[in-house]
Amino acid sequence: MTYTITRLGHHGDGIAAGPVYAPLTLPGEEIAGDPVDGRIAAPRIVTPSPDRVRPVCRHFKTCGGCALQHASDAFVADWKQGVVAQALAAQGIETTFRPIVTSPSHSRRRATFSARRGKKGVSAGFHARASDMVLDITECPLLLPEVLAALPAVREICGIGGSRKGEIKATVSASQNGLDMAVTGGKPLDTALILALTALAGRFHLARLSWDGELIVEHAPPIQRFGPAQVNPPAGAFLQATAAGEAALVAAVDQAIGPDAGRIVDLFAGCGTFSLPLATRADVHAVEGEGAMLAALDHGWRRTSGLHRVTTEARDLFRRPLRAEELAAFDAAVIDPPRAGAEAQIAALAQSRLPRIAAVSCNPVTFARDAARLIAGGYALDWVQVVDQFRWSAHIELAAQFTKTQG
Repeated sequence: MTYTITRLGHHGDGIAAGPVYAPLTLPGEEIAGDPVDGRIAAPRIVTPSPDRVRPVCRHFKTCGGCALQHASDAFVADWKQGVVAQALAAQGIETTFRPIVTSPSHSRRRATFSARRGKKGVSAGFHARASDMVLDITECPLLLPEVLAALPAVREICGIGGSRKGEIKATVSASQNGLDMAVTGGKPLDTALILALTALAGRFHLARLSWDGELIVEHAPPIQRFGPAQVNPPAGAFLQATAAGEAALVAAVDQAIGPDAGRIVDLFAGCGTFSLPLATRADVHAVEGEGAMLAALDHGWRRTSGLHRVTTEARDLFRRPLRAEELAAFDAAVIDPPRAGAEAQIAALAQSRLPRIAAVSCNPVTFARDAARLIAGGYALDWVQVVDQFRWSAHIELAAQFTKTQG
């Protein structure tokens, strides 16, 4: 049977009437295949879209890491911006969109590899498309070369510390002093395993290696730079995926805050992605639930000259958001919540009189929900900046400016 793809879903799959889902397809394409439970796993392209291009990676058809290498850059940019516009429209919101910023290929500085032991050896890479099988990869046009080069170490680590009953995950981040690797899902540590992992970290020149949250060895602090400050994040701590994407978000937040704010509160501050750059021109109060990340932020601030005052507060913003009366001490706020958004904190922000709010989000649906709440509280959504630092995936990040107009 043949079907015509009418649109893409939020995960990047093509959707035809029915609905019938088909991966690796584009709107307007006629495809052929037999659906199983409403999905054509391997569609045949009968009439290709003019936006179809040749994938740049040999693993694309089997690897689950990328969903959109078969689409032109212009199509992906329009589609991602359209996903955000559609989410806002569902809440009755229109706004101005700034031109999308897309990170270049070979720029991902952080990746989580999967590895599994099998009868024929260790496979390490990413999960196969729509599968829990680990696909052994040899190339990746997303990653920095030094991050991709960590795969031999991941394979060897799985060989000595992995179980055949499960898989390990190795989060690898490029830092100023080498690779930072945080492994989870491995065997319980004992003396022999610690010695083997320590030797491996030395042979592969890892800056730091941790195992299920326990430090194995740190040959050099895996420094990340946030503004002028140098920060040593805790093992496995959140880090923006690309330097270019981070720079775009930081620039958008800086513009959204405006030049007049003398005291800024940074909600869900992490290790200081926004707090420390903003501290070049204003006092900042950084609020975060994880004390270890705040300690890293504070240490980086204290070791950097020329910054304004930065204070920190460990606080669960889901259960105990900053109230409107607490927010009155500030001139502006930055909020960068997890994918689920932050309904309680947004409700408090909506009740506040903060002149400006810079919002960062990795989920257009929860962002639109939170935007509607702020607008109901008297804020205007001035503009949205979409940032595509997860190139060729369906993942979308954005920053936005809200200004108080009523109340």
